[in-house]
Amino acid sequence: MNQPLRAVLGEDQPIMREGIAAILRMAGIDVVAAVDNAVDLVHVAQKHLPDVVITDIRMPPDLEADGLVAVRKIRAARPETAVIVLSQFLDASYALDLVGDDPSGVGYLLKEKVASPRIIIDAVERVVARESALDPDVISALLGRKRPQDPLAALTPKERQVLALMAEGHSNTGISKQLFVSVAAVERHVTGIFLKLGLGQGASGQHRRVLAVLRYLGQ
Repeated sequence: MNQPLRAVLGEDQPIMREGIAAILRMAGIDVVAAVDNAVDLVHVAQKHLPDVVITDIRMPPDLEADGLVAVRKIRAARPETAVIVLSQFLDASYALDLVGDDPSGVGYLLKEKVASPRIIIDAVERVVARESALDPDVISALLGRKRPQDPLAALTPKERQVLALMAEGHSNTGISKQLFVSVAAVERHVTGIFLKLGLGQGASGQHRRVLAVLRYLGQ
């Protein structure tokens, strides 16, 4: 019998903390600790060694990016820990900082998405499986930025859809299901995207290609 996933939760607002914990428990996830500050978050993660840490970005003690700093410390000590960071504001720089050099096991969601339990549970499942789960609205913001002589303008509408789903962390199979096309068709689009954006063959591999796309979009 498989053991339930074990989660640690960091959120300083009691109602939000209890709500997220309830969503996780209803999905059969064991919430082994729930704290209201970043210092305790690091401590309980080190103590319980959870499968996933879910935290708000802005938490005590400084009410700045304390949650983000905390999960960096947690992953530095134990890289296999999956993390999901929740943000009240759409700030793509937070997502890029969180990903760093390794997008595997990383999720970034806008806090408003917690209202949809399926979204947060799907994100948990993906990051625990060492995939990435980045909020579509954040990716849309990165895609929508205006730049002089933007190579994104050369992409077809379908390629832009594929690029967005790649950046969110979806595999070719996942993209094919989202867009109702064959995996072979997705692979052709991915090849075309890399050629047009000059990402090269070094972007091969699921995590490397997500990282390549995010770095490109973050420029």
